[in-house]
Amino acid sequence: MKKLIISFALLTGVVFSSCNDSFLEKTPITDLTEDNAFNSYDNFKSFMWPCYEMFTNNTIRTSLANYGQNGNYAGDCDAGYFEWKQESGYNAFAYQTVASAASGNGWDFKSFIRRINIMLSHIDSSAMNEEQKKHWRAVGYFFHSFWYMELIDRFGDIPWVDQVLQEDSPEAYGRREDRKVVADKVLERLLWAEKNIGNFTTSDGKNTINQDCVRAAISRFTLREGTWRKYHELGDYDKYFEECVRVSELLMSAYPKLYQGVDNQPAAGYGEMWTTEDLANVPGVILYKSYVANVNPHGMGHVEHTSSHNVEMNQKTVDLYLMKNGKPIKNAVSGYHGNKNMYTIFRDRDPRLYHTVIPPYKVKAGKGDYATWSYTENEADREFIDIMGANTSCSNPGQGMKRLPGQNWSASLVPEIPRLGTGAFVTCRSGYYVWKNWSNWEQNFNNGDMNTSDKPIFKIEEVLLNDAEAHFELGTFSQDIADKTINKLRERANVAKMKVDEIDDSFDPNRGKYYPKNNTAGILVNPVLWEIRRERIIELMGEGFGFYDIRRWRMAPWFLNKPATGVWMSKEQAKKNNMTLFNSETGYSDGINGNMTEGNIFLFNDPVKEGKGWLEKYYLYQVPTSEILLNPELTQNPDW
Repeated sequence: MKKLIISFALLTGVVFSSCNDSFLEKTPITDLTEDNAFNSYDNFKSFMWPCYEMFTNNTIRTSLANYGQNGNYAGDCDAGYFEWKQESGYNAFAYQTVASAASGNGWDFKSFIRRINIMLSHIDSSAMNEEQKKHWRAVGYFFHSFWYMELIDRFGDIPWVDQVLQEDSPEAYGRREDRKVVADKVLERLLWAEKNIGNFTTSDGKNTINQDCVRAAISRFTLREGTWRKYHELGDYDKYFEECVRVSELLMSAYPKLYQGVDNQPAAGYGEMWTTEDLANVPGVILYKSYVANVNPHGMGHVEHTSSHNVEMNQKTVDLYLMKNGKPIKNAVSGYHGNKNMYTIFRDRDPRLYHTVIPPYKVKAGKGDYATWSYTENEADREFIDIMGANTSCSNPGQGMKRLPGQNWSASLVPEIPRLGTGAFVTCRSGYYVWKNWSNWEQNFNNGDMNTSDKPIFKIEEVLLNDAEAHFELGTFSQDIADKTINKLRERANVAKMKVDEIDDSFDPNRGKYYPKNNTAGILVNPVLWEIRRERIIELMGEGFGFYDIRRWRMAPWFLNKPATGVWMSKEQAKKNNMTLFNSETGYSDGINGNMTEGNIFLFNDPVKEGKGWLEKYYLYQVPTSEILLNPELTQNPDW
């Protein structure tokens, strides 16, 4: 159906395709000015099309890029949830290799902000009626606020630019305003937009910025800012949590159902949110990016079938996933089957793990045919094939979503997982190969990007998690709130419900710590809050929220000051794959001549034992040095 309505999709502005770029080539910003750009409603709409590209801007960690590793995967790599599979792929924050920024770094007031302010400056003098004027002011406020919430997150104090600046404008050389002042202005604009945005779907298209999108942005921003103010000791945070609860619950009423998927797998709706052809009528999707064949296809699925995919999960993140009975693996009654091989690690775990990391299996390739396969004589090798569904015929395109065994884009079989290495297709060093965007049905040819699965921008799952966390911060989290939020997500994943009254200090002996200023020992997170945060980490894994979350929670040292390791195996197994084992006593590789006989695969040195680790200054980004040279009124963030 999506392929039949290309022209409509383009008009909606959310295809974000090269068609928008060609529009800019024909009528660049210098031409769309006072003389001809703002005479009608359609002029405003056309002028604002490029602002939808904000959702693909790779300075935003949750952005959608052509390859996940260039967009939302990168945010979770920075958080330490994922690793880069190269031997040189050190986490820059864990190993203190963050380079000084002379320019860029996300400090940008010239592109989106300038365009938005130009549009806003012409609303009053336009020929539109009052409702139309309110609508476009609201849309402008939405995009202005969405960009500003990113600027605030990166830099804290930031200049407030709400007018069109010229080179001689004094405001262009002003100081950074206090974070709290700017954030309050952003919230004020979002609330105005929520109240005044119109219902113009007939003119704008259904998949465009509307009141629900504004509320989703408020939900995200208020939770982010409220927790930052609380855990970074800025004060005045409850009003943000209250707004988060208010708008989140309005959205929860408007979007009562979760997507259940179609491929008959555990947690199918969770996995298929990222591998569905058309999200137009999918429950819970508030805004999405539409991909259309021959117009703006992507390569997110393509790269995960090839040797080009360079993102993997580490053992410490795998260990965060609950058992299906809702217990952490360190809980005394979890029933965890142990970490001695990948089969036991995955057995009876939260099925969302299966949709994020390829589960283990082994098959036999057909004689002389790398596109056919059969089961081995070992029943255990098919355990997760039976759970996920069998890929009965390797072909391009194949059938189904995440089915096993895997295949590359030339329909060559992946005979087993884990498949260790860095060179061949569908390999990784840790054994935990990330495949969130994987689908067998999407096409590809000679490394060309031909994928057309739509991708969500705002969805109700995030809102549920925002609501749960905000309720806890307000002291109002209860079993009823858990049932309305977290347990809806767990029910879809076929994981036992959270029972709030059974979560005590012993529920997870390995729960995380946060680190207030000047406290290097850390403080254990409240056990209920830890389970709320765990649910967020798991549900949003691979979507880029990680680096925002670990910083606003002041938990970055807990996630990043730990060694990244891979799956457990014998020394001989590791040696066959040109890998070594991690020595927890030294914090380094045990080497090929070490005394260890088994253990976790070595990926990188322990950052703390190497004398590195997270630095306080990393909570805020460096203001580019060139900007300070241009504007002496700007100050630098601490310790940069």
